[in-house]
Amino acid sequence: MSFYFLDRFSTVAAHYDVVLCDIWGVVHNGIAAHPQACDALTRYRAGGGTVILITNAPRPSPWVIRQLDRLGVPAGAYDDVMTSGDLTREVVAARNGGAVFHIGPPRDISIFDGLDVRFTPVETAEYVVCSGLFDDTTETPDNYRDLMATMRARGLFMLCANPDLVVERGDERVYCAGAIADLYRTLGGDVLYAGKPHRPIYDAALAKAAAVSGAAVAPARTLAIGDSLRTDMRGASALGIDGLFVSGGIHAVELGQRESPSRDALVAMFAAANVTPQSVTPRLAW
Repeated sequence: MSFYFLDRFSTVAAHYDVVLCDIWGVVHNGIAAHPQACDALTRYRAGGGTVILITNAPRPSPWVIRQLDRLGVPAGAYDDVMTSGDLTREVVAARNGGAVFHIGPPRDISIFDGLDVRFTPVETAEYVVCSGLFDDTTETPDNYRDLMATMRARGLFMLCANPDLVVERGDERVYCAGAIADLYRTLGGDVLYAGKPHRPIYDAALAKAAAVSGAAVAPARTLAIGDSLRTDMRGASALGIDGLFVSGGIHAVELGQRESPSRDALVAMFAAANVTPQSVTPRLAW
């Protein structure tokens, strides 16, 4: 498997006009911004590059931008934001109303703001929107098996607003909506994933990049940065663009070392995931 280690983003930045950068695990850890990553993106933009932050956050982009502000991510680090929540809203709006059963915490309810939906119990719902676990501090996907069985028996369609399986919140790992959606799919349920690694969110992000730069985006001049092989790197590979894998993010525990993972460990991980990024860096830094 051919990939190379990258100590500094500045050594390859000039090769790319557009960066599609993951947020959680690269730009911040859910608690605070990563200053080196913010500095790297800010410097890249100062040199003429376009940065679109692309995230599986199950909330609208204005909400995510406010969160970035609270966590200390400078506005100068990015040009625009594209979220799986934005795509989820488009799918819900296209259904022109209906009875929805929402799986997720109350903080995600903003995803439905202004949309024509009625919230109902699962027994009377027309479809399901999953944005996460009801309580990701105590629950695991196993807690949802009975609920999934009820949904499957009714043949309910599920819209997954966040295809991530897990994220790091500070030093802890928490499950995301993708873990619930995958469980439902293994039971034979019908699932639509609104975010990475699926194509629609990338098309929308690239459209935003083209609007910012005023020119069409060339795949050969585009780089995807992220810490998830399953979403960020697989999505980049399917799009035919280069991927920069941040090894010190969500996969750090599996690799054993955040700062200097071994090539053998990375090769094994890439083989298991069936995807190999072009380059690897412990953390995004200029």
